[in-house]
Amino acid sequence: MGSRVWTGSSEPLGARFRVGPDGVAGTNFALWAGGAEAVELCLFAEDGTETRCVLGELTHEIWHGFVPGVVPGQRYGYRVHGRWDPWMGARWNPAKLLLDPYARAVDGEFTGYGPAGRGRGALPAEMYGHVRDWPQQHVADTVRDERDSAPYVPKGVVVHDDDDWADDHRPKTPWADSVIYELHVRGFTMRHPDIPERLRGTYAGLAHPAAVAHLRELGVTAVELLPVHQFAHEDHLLRRGLGNYWGYNSVGYFAPHAAYSASGTRGEQVGEFKRMVRALHAAGIEVILDVVYNHTAEAGEYGPTLSLRGIDNRGYYRLQGDLRRYADYTGCGNTLHVVQPNVLRLITDSLRYWVTEMGVDGFRFDLAAALARSMHDVDMLSPFLAVIAQDPVLRRVKLIAEPWDVGSGGYQVGSFPPLWTEWNDRYRDAVRDFWRGALPDVRDLGYRLSGSSDLYAWGGRRPYASVNFITAHDGFTLRDLVSYEHKHNEANGEGNRDGTDDNRAWNCGAEGESDSPAVRALRRRQLRNMLTTLLLSTGVPMLVAGDEMGRTQGGNNNAYCQDDETSWVDWSLLEDPGWRALRDLAARLIALRRAHPVLRRRAFFSGRQTPDGLRDLAWFTAAGAEMTEADWYAPSSTVGMYLSGRDIAQRDPQGVPVVDDSFLALLHAGDEAVRCTLPGAPWAAAYEVLVDTARESGRGAGVRRRAGTLLTVEARSVVLLKVVEAAASGPLPVRSEARRKTE
Repeated sequence: MGSRVWTGSSEPLGARFRVGPDGVAGTNFALWAGGAEAVELCLFAEDGTETRCVLGELTHEIWHGFVPGVVPGQRYGYRVHGRWDPWMGARWNPAKLLLDPYARAVDGEFTGYGPAGRGRGALPAEMYGHVRDWPQQHVADTVRDERDSAPYVPKGVVVHDDDDWADDHRPKTPWADSVIYELHVRGFTMRHPDIPERLRGTYAGLAHPAAVAHLRELGVTAVELLPVHQFAHEDHLLRRGLGNYWGYNSVGYFAPHAAYSASGTRGEQVGEFKRMVRALHAAGIEVILDVVYNHTAEAGEYGPTLSLRGIDNRGYYRLQGDLRRYADYTGCGNTLHVVQPNVLRLITDSLRYWVTEMGVDGFRFDLAAALARSMHDVDMLSPFLAVIAQDPVLRRVKLIAEPWDVGSGGYQVGSFPPLWTEWNDRYRDAVRDFWRGALPDVRDLGYRLSGSSDLYAWGGRRPYASVNFITAHDGFTLRDLVSYEHKHNEANGEGNRDGTDDNRAWNCGAEGESDSPAVRALRRRQLRNMLTTLLLSTGVPMLVAGDEMGRTQGGNNNAYCQDDETSWVDWSLLEDPGWRALRDLAARLIALRRAHPVLRRRAFFSGRQTPDGLRDLAWFTAAGAEMTEADWYAPSSTVGMYLSGRDIAQRDPQGVPVVDDSFLALLHAGDEAVRCTLPGAPWAAAYEVLVDTARESGRGAGVRRRAGTLLTVEARSVVLLKVVEAAASGPLPVRSEARRKTE
């Protein structure tokens, strides 16, 4: 391992292996460290021996040098020298080995290390940039700890990869046609019986044909992966013998999390991740990453010094007051200072890397409102949003905002600019409340089912700006939503204080698992109701892995630290005919959605009446009459939604107007059956029942029903009918040839 340092280059940032014109192979290292006085590159041999090399060149606050003989697989880190003055935000400490923010692979974890006999339950002060056990805690973080942290922190790995992706074909699924499936790489594959044990919990496991087959059979168009950036475990979890399972604690924005690699952690994880993306693309499935650029694993002033804090604390983080403390808009101890050019560059360089070199198709931004803050307030003209809007790479991929943070004014649902879609928690709340009988009227439900025009019909935004979801990784699973009314998070070790108390759940009469056939049947019906509602709603539906087959977390609504059967998908559920029927219903509804553009609208409904008396969207009472203003404000457990395929406001690639079948959905949340009158002229002369959630299979009777007749809708159920005979005012439209070819 060589230690001679040549001048090198300040671009690009990170560690880049190359062979120069003179034939000399080596690696160029470049680190932005504004305000630092010196930077040492630390190279680690297989036995842990450390060799330090001074990076003597400084260009525009970037320290750089080329080290001959350093090849891919080499582990490295930095020690950055500078002033120690926490009261002014300066926390340079060369005793702390720092991870390169641009490291493309990481070896080792921040996992804890205790004295003999105490296992991983106790952490030494060496891990921190301060003396943790100082008698007065408010002074502790102002004292520089001189003990070496190198044995206890992750290290970067030099990677060389010249893959040009020539054999990859991105699905490029339009937003309106998308169905998202949120999953955890480890949790989705850990218990799959057809995936080899050595591949379970890994990128290779997700790429395995057995995993891909489930996704294809279900019909989803994209997987949204919980964080795969290299992350670290919080010390309070390690002290309890737990770890961060979800991964919302990033420490390396360019590196795929090494623990999810079956092939190795010396750069092999990069190739394994790429092969996973290729396998999913080959199946027509896009890859969206859940990314956490709002904060890092270094937490607040008492957190560990792992990377950015020791490189330039003031340059990377929002500080407050006397500059010793961190502004915390995330609830995680710190907030990245995104208005700083170097921070903005770090984030956008990372995003472009994952698109251009790792092949991903989009991002879901955790606590995106924190990224949109300028100085203090959320600003939709902020530097971050402006840079994304003009970037030729990033503006072309899928961008999903979690449109809130925990700071003042942080709730921004409906406020992001036109390039963005948003997690719509108002959809979640309205649908949950309707099916548990807690909505005072159906006004809010009407907006949510039809694309949330009250939130998104501005500035050129479309219905697919709304990512509709009923459950997500955070909170109850769909099965738990109908089995528990209260959280049961005791296993997290926080006295059941963690997790939300606002579950909007109904346990169908018994808390937890029940032996009552009536309770169990009602719960499964409620699951069918909510899945059907989600997949018939205008907008982009998002399912959570396992919800389609009754996955349970035993009532834990905050399983972020449960890396076990609590969180892993239980594939044995498919051996139960009832849960398999639920999966089959979900697949059938997704196929129905794919086949009918009226269910995937690219424009908002107008509600205007056409010359033949139809509307593109109409609402009905159980009596078969169009709803009046008074009906919207009146308590009701039944609503009918008519979707006309004659006026979709969409054209095919040849410019021909797209026409489709028309549908009537009857949603009934009452605890007794209701007799619904099927609307007659001008809406239809006859209907056919396609879906009836009162049936275990969810299938309709398949018989025609004349308009004007009474149809019994069972208690707490959804009936979907297709118009099979037009009213006297005209024949059924002929569906466009372009549409038929895609079915």
